[in-house]
Amino acid sequence: MPYVLQHKTSQQIFTCTQVNHYGLAYYGVKFWSDLEEAEQQFPTFLHNMEGMDPDAWHVTELAESEMKLCNVKLKNDPNLHVFWPHTRKPEVRKLEK
Repeated sequence: MPYVLQHKTSQQIFTCTQVNHYGLAYYGVKFWSDLEEAEQQFPTFLHNMEGMDPDAWHVTELAESEMKLCNVKLKNDPNLHVFWPHTRKPEVRKLEK
């Protein structure tokens, strides 16, 4: 099961540009395969990405199919953000400028 970062108050799932196993860049959900690795790495990862506050985020588990659904709904568009409320259905919103 993949482990992802979720914002504690907004329920937003952390997304960013990444490189897949084919070497192609894509915009999607940042995940780790191992819970211990996720918990150890995410504070430094967030700080290095955008100087974000790690205390505002926590690691949560999604089913692989749920994470893939989030990525499909993002449409590889960095202007979109995905939120995972308690209904366990992704909500996608366009970035407000």
